[in-house]
Amino acid sequence: MTQVSLILPAYNEADTLELAVERTAEELIKLVPSFEIILAEDGSTDGTDVIAAALADTYAFVRHLHHDKRLGKGSALKNAFEEAKGATIAYFDADLSTDMSYLKELIHSIDEEGFDFATGSRLLAESEVKRGLKRETASRVFNFLVRALLRSRLHDHQCGFKSFKRSSLLLFMDEVKDQHWFWDTELLVRAQRRGCTVKEFPIKWHQSTTTRVDFFNDVITMSVKIIRLWWILWREESGK
Repeated sequence: MTQVSLILPAYNEADTLELAVERTAEELIKLVPSFEIILAEDGSTDGTDVIAAALADTYAFVRHLHHDKRLGKGSALKNAFEEAKGATIAYFDADLSTDMSYLKELIHSIDEEGFDFATGSRLLAESEVKRGLKRETASRVFNFLVRALLRSRLHDHQCGFKSFKRSSLLLFMDEVKDQHWFWDTELLVRAQRRGCTVKEFPIKWHQSTTTRVDFFNDVITMSVKIIRLWWILWREESGK
């Protein structure tokens, strides 16, 4: 089995994808004896699909998963996880917002330290983060609500820098209902409730200048999803 599967979600990443693949491969070569990079290309309209296909033709370790229509982050990642061959699976955003020096900790938290899940965090005291005040405030409010209402012990649920033990992930991945931006949060909440070990570690992170996320409006939507997940979990645990 391939030791590590690294997934790059790619929706309209024509300007960043090639560099992301090259930088990722450079780091993985130093860390593990075998790996694959899966480009989860999700219905792009800017030529990302052509670039991803070319990268897969150029590099034997690159695989391209294409979807004609956009599925959403959760669905695209789930499909890639199901296709992944690695015992350790990781993903991060193709804009490389997280400093790549943390890739070693992301991978080794699973394959050497034995955690079921690992996630970078922008909200720990040791984290170094550069982003606007509105995004920072929205993120803190959102994560506070997740901790308060869903009893999570983590501080940052949405950071796009995560890794998983394949066997642990596949145990309950199909139980995650949300298929879009809330997918990360629901997965981590369910993982903790199942008793999985989750490592959260500080990172250096900078806000991408090309980000397409309207985070303030997303937090409003996600707040509704927090309530919805609370209701779903309550019904599941009470047997109703």
